[in-house]
Parts: sequence; C-alpha cells; structure tokens
Amino acid sequence: MKDENCIFCKLASGEIPSATLYEDNDFRVILDLSPASKGHALIIPKEHYRNLYDLDEELAAKVMVLAKKMVLKLKDVLGCDGYNIVQNNEEAAGQTVFHFHMHLIPRYKDDGVGLGWKMGELSEADKEEILGKLN
Repeated sequence: MKDENCIFCKLASGEIPSATLYEDNDFRVILDLSPASKGHALIIPKEHYRNLYDLDEELAAKVMVLAKKMVLKLKDVLGCDGYNIVQNNEEAAGQTVFHFHMHLIPRYKDDGVGLGWKMGELSEADKEEILGKLN
C-alpha cells in the first residue's frame, strides 16, 4: 500500500529522484537531503507504514539486516569512526515524516553532531512499576 500524499512513498518508488545507494523489492536506501553528517542515509520501505508500530515482524527483521549491511559497506567508503542508527516513532520522539524510516548517521571524531540526551537514573520505584506491569 502506498500513500499518494507521502513524500517518502514518492522517494521510495523513485517518483522523486534521489541519490540511491541500494534498492531491493522492499527498500530503497538514499542519501538524506538534510544530512546530520557526510554520508547520512535513510532506509525507506517501498510500502507505506506509519512507523515501527505498523511494520510487520518480517520487514522489521529485514530492515535491521539491511542496516548492518549498509553500515559495514559505508563505513569503509566514508572512513567514518562510528555510526548512529536512529529510528523515531511518533512526534514526541522526533518523528517528523510519518512513513517508517531508519537513519544511518556516520560519526566522525569531534563532528559535533548532537544526538544525545541528559542521562538520568533508574529509580527503584520506576523499576518496580515497569517490571510489575510487564509481568
């Protein structure tokens, strides 16, 4: 299923041209047009899924295998020092395009890319509440 109003559906189908790094029946991997660093890429499924919650398990597994394959290949090509693999779900988590996609962000020593958060501490109350609700 595709969403005719979705820019990522158009990118994934090739309707909007992009710098395609890889393509198969399920995904297109492109260079991000607003990169956090040199070589920042996006993995985009060709079918429309709003986010990870809507992605079926088989495709979710495939995207992780593809992410590993691309990171290993691009690390050699770019000579970067590391990688962030980022996937946001819902607006509160930073999702701005509501078509599942995964960011592959090359990291270079002292690159200044801001992908952090303030470290907190797991309280005993939070731990107990979460574990209690899961069981």
